[in-house]
Amino acid sequence: MTTTLLLIRHGETAWNAEHRIQGSLDVPLSATGIRQAALLAERLRDEPVAAVYSSDLARAALTAEPVAEQVGCELKLDTRLRERSFGIFEGLTLDEIAARHTADFHRWRAREFDWAMEGGESASQLLTRLTDALTQIVVAHPAQTVAVVAHGGVLDVVYRQARTLAWDAPRRHQMLNASINRVLAEAPPLALRIERWGDVEHLEQARDESLT
Repeated sequence: MTTTLLLIRHGETAWNAEHRIQGSLDVPLSATGIRQAALLAERLRDEPVAAVYSSDLARAALTAEPVAEQVGCELKLDTRLRERSFGIFEGLTLDEIAARHTADFHRWRAREFDWAMEGGESASQLLTRLTDALTQIVVAHPAQTVAVVAHGGVLDVVYRQARTLAWDAPRRHQMLNASINRVLAEAPPLALRIERWGDVEHLEQARDESLT
């Protein structure tokens, strides 16, 4: 049976706006992010959501909490839904990483699948833990709709798996803050099919209303 995953990236943080790497660091939502979470919850009010899962990092959990409250579900936190750990890159902008860790920066940008920066996590490790988490969620909720709030790196993995894109293939897809990415899933083994990607109509409508 097919499970519908509403895969959601957390709302905006100050570090998102600064293009600063967050990784496993616990960065809270900005005022904009808090507003996005409220709009997201309102958008999902009429969805038949049977469960809400989230990364335990604050930016994801704070996005998921109003969603869970809106649909009347207990929020379930799972560390396996965390962003990729970026080790020595965390807290730095791309320019700072390129200047301070030049060789590692180039290996990262080359998207080497089994390579990990110092103190961090490889793409293969990220894929393994995320596949484990999503498989467990899908098996637990056959033929149901489940909201999963996570991170940009998590969305990237899901998109690549669904489209059978290699890890080093150029990234032409977006992972937007507070976006709803509707994915049909079956397991085991985990099989993913994208129904709709990058839905931010709830944010765009609010923005348009603010201009009138």
